[in-house]
Amino acid sequence: MNIAADTPKTDPKFIAALKGTAHKAPPMWLMRQAGRYLAEYREVRAQAGSFLNLCYNPELAAEVTLQPIRRFDFDAAIIFSDILVVPHALGQHLEFREGEGPHLDPITSLADLSKLSVEKAKSTFSIVYEAIDRTITGLGDRTPLIGFCGAPWTVASYMVEGHGSSDYRAAKLLAYREPETFKAILDLLVEASATYLIGQVNAGARALQIFDSWASALADNDFDAFVIEPTAEIVKRVKAVHPNVPVIGFPRGASPKYADYVARTGVDALGCDTAAPLPTIAAQQDKVTVQGNLDPLLLLAGGDAMDRRVNATLEALAGKPYVFNLGHGILPDTPVEHVERLIRQVRG
Repeated sequence: MNIAADTPKTDPKFIAALKGTAHKAPPMWLMRQAGRYLAEYREVRAQAGSFLNLCYNPELAAEVTLQPIRRFDFDAAIIFSDILVVPHALGQHLEFREGEGPHLDPITSLADLSKLSVEKAKSTFSIVYEAIDRTITGLGDRTPLIGFCGAPWTVASYMVEGHGSSDYRAAKLLAYREPETFKAILDLLVEASATYLIGQVNAGARALQIFDSWASALADNDFDAFVIEPTAEIVKRVKAVHPNVPVIGFPRGASPKYADYVARTGVDALGCDTAAPLPTIAAQQDKVTVQGNLDPLLLLAGGDAMDRRVNATLEALAGKPYVFNLGHGILPDTPVEHVERLIRQVRG
């Protein structure tokens, strides 16, 4: 392990950390760092007219991706998009309703699934690739861009439920009653997601993140079948084409299963949510880089409470590969001054 000073050598600081370099002050970026807490984002969002219009306008998507880099000089940018771009690109109807979130026409059978196509998805994916290309032009070589997708279990849950869920009833019942149908959905998502991630790297992304936002909802055997195995297959396919591009896995809420997830998926870094205990996170640092896990509500609160937890986190994870981040996305009502204070504290 290389404990480096805070001056970049060949790789930018963030990429070096993902490849195993420990830094005295860790690199940092924040999930949803391009978002409603920024006045400049709200202006562009209003110009776009809708969330999906913003995702599918390469010029505007690049602009909002760049906004937090201009303002805060984070160590990485992440392309502005959404995990539901994949099912939408495959041919599933999707709309974002104000105050309600995403709504999709549910996939409940092999007949429904037969209407979806990876070939059909490529034209939509190309819009995101153009946004990446525009963003890279704006970033230059100094700040790497992260590409991403949703993990098959999480995206399949939305596809089957038709919206967010508290118990994933429809998705689980389909998996239990019609395992072949659910397996076919996961297989399609593995193929589409791997294609999408490879295309994002081809367009200029230098690291990737796989968001499994609903990983906590599964029993151990289902976690193996629905989280670990599909994620491992995506990582395998991406690495076959781009072996040196780091992949971050984010199995939200699944800290008891971290060791198995890390060992079997092949990810280079482990994204950790707020509920993950610091000793549990630290235990993985001899195997992978870890990333996380400040509570977004602490960032919203700011002040001494935030400072204490940031200090405790930095102390617990010091000396080994680590990327500072939140345990989930920045909340829309977070004061910008709190983000500025957080950056000063992390960078010391």
